Amino acid sequence: KLAEDLPDCYKEFMELAMKLENHYRDMQDMEFTIQEGKLYFLQTRNGKRTAHAAIKIACDLVDEGMITPQEAVLRIDAKSLDQLLHPTFDKDALKEGEVIGSALPASPGAGAGKVYFTADDAKKAGARGERVILVRLETSPEDIEGMQASRGILTVRGGMTSHAAVVARGMGTCCVSGCGEIVIDEEAKVFTLGGHTFHEGDYISLDGSTGNIYKGDIKTVDASVDGNFGRIMAWADEYRTLQVRTNADTPADTANAVRLGAEGIGLCRTEHMFFDAQRIPKIRKMILCKTQEARERALMELLPFQKADFKGMYEVLEGRPMTVRYLDPPLHEFVPTEEEDIKELAEDMGLSVEEVKATCDALHEFNPMMGHRGCRLAVTYPEIAKMQTRAVMEAAIEVKEEKGFDIVPEIMIPLVGEKKELKYVKDVVVATAEQVKKEKGSDMQYKVGTMIEIPRAALLANEIAEEADFFSFGTNDLTQMTFGFSRDDAGKFLDAYYKNKIYESDPFARLDQNGVGQLVQMAAQKGRLVKPDLKLGICGEHGGDPSSIEFCHRVGLNYVSCSPFRVPIARLAAAQAALKDK
Repeated sequence: KLAEDLPDCYKEFMELAMKLENHYRDMQDMEFTIQEGKLYFLQTRNGKRTAHAAIKIACDLVDEGMITPQEAVLRIDAKSLDQLLHPTFDKDALKEGEVIGSALPASPGAGAGKVYFTADDAKKAGARGERVILVRLETSPEDIEGMQASRGILTVRGGMTSHAAVVARGMGTCCVSGCGEIVIDEEAKVFTLGGHTFHEGDYISLDGSTGNIYKGDIKTVDASVDGNFGRIMAWADEYRTLQVRTNADTPADTANAVRLGAEGIGLCRTEHMFFDAQRIPKIRKMILCKTQEARERALMELLPFQKADFKGMYEVLEGRPMTVRYLDPPLHEFVPTEEEDIKELAEDMGLSVEEVKATCDALHEFNPMMGHRGCRLAVTYPEIAKMQTRAVMEAAIEVKEEKGFDIVPEIMIPLVGEKKELKYVKDVVVATAEQVKKEKGSDMQYKVGTMIEIPRAALLANEIAEEADFFSFGTNDLTQMTFGFSRDDAGKFLDAYYKNKIYESDPFARLDQNGVGQLVQMAAQKGRLVKPDLKLGICGEHGGDPSSIEFCHRVGLNYVSCSPFRVPIARLAAAQAALKDK
């Protein structure tokens, strides 16, 4: 229209627009006016764009010779890649949506479906082909099958590193956590929020990228990537020096992460393997056993399952490394809470219901996150570490023989705070590993390292390095113990800290570089003074945060490890950190 009405102005506009885009070497958002036939440019700035558009523009500018591939990599907002890897809401449908509340954006993406309040109901509804939103006070490992069947997860309690948040990110499912405004009655299957009441089967929609909760069923759009995404990722891989691994516990998650560019597994949480319906009774039986011999018999029933899991993962990894973290959570997380399960366990073990309840009650701790967990379990019950070592070594040796992959198992002892503690568990691991090698006629090499997640371990890293082949920084727990607040409860008061500008961001989402970061840097330096080639990585959720990744690059870590869907973000952020460092 402008070309027809004012051809001279149109011609001048096109010339100036091209001049500005050539000068700034980027797509411009220009404001102009025409007065009495004269063109006036008011301002110009780099145009806002979606992740999809940003990648296309960057690749087009490289093809036109306007910018280099390095500049293209630096121009993409790494966090924005979430838009490409998860479903989003249809823009028009979202305009009609009614926001009824908001909480922590714990896992990105969009999801809409019918509300269900138990994992069992969610699983059944998913099997019927329904779209499900699981609403819980908080999730536990027993909810895993219901979570897998859901399009989204909403919890009343929990923070950015709660069970719901971590598991949802691993599965690529949207999650909004810590919505304390919800009044929920799980037994009656009803909750209220924002003046509305929702029963089982009612529709709600969740935006895990913003934390918004919507009334009703909002249309979603599936994630999509094109060839330009692959080009940007290939350039990023060329420039980065940090390796990128993933946190995964199943062959399916591992395969997905490898497809997204993961170079191995930095954290395999073995406890997630025990919550399957076939396995949970066996670990419960082990917990209730009164003697070491009885516990060993119960653990031998678990061995084939654990070994099969490791074999499946080693096969998918095709020789890529895997760090296996030994059993970490307190044992009370595994014991039954439902009356029916308690009765079944009592019958199976020839005990009374009262005896089972008494044992379960005795496992209760006032502060379980600082209680009988991690390496403390292996010190008390070395037979657990023996079973897990046998499972890892047998799986690795068999996959090497069957598939020809070169495997060096990495065994990680969690929650160590003292050199002698690590040595005690390491001795158990080494004795069992050597026994398995002898039985199998194998000369397989393996490494035994530890997680640095207790401040004391960071302070004494030079001593701990004498017994460790590698360090992996568990920054979720390290942040929790350094700040002195619970990662599951901090969401209740952190808002006040942001409003009053005490903290700028959630320290569980973005690494606190001044405090926690100082411990990481100190441990890295102290560890490498003892062992200059000590391998260092990070496996907390910070491994997928761009600013935290830049810090990891700066302090000389070898790799970062994050949930599968954050692997491309980590690859791009690692490249940007390396390019900025030049």
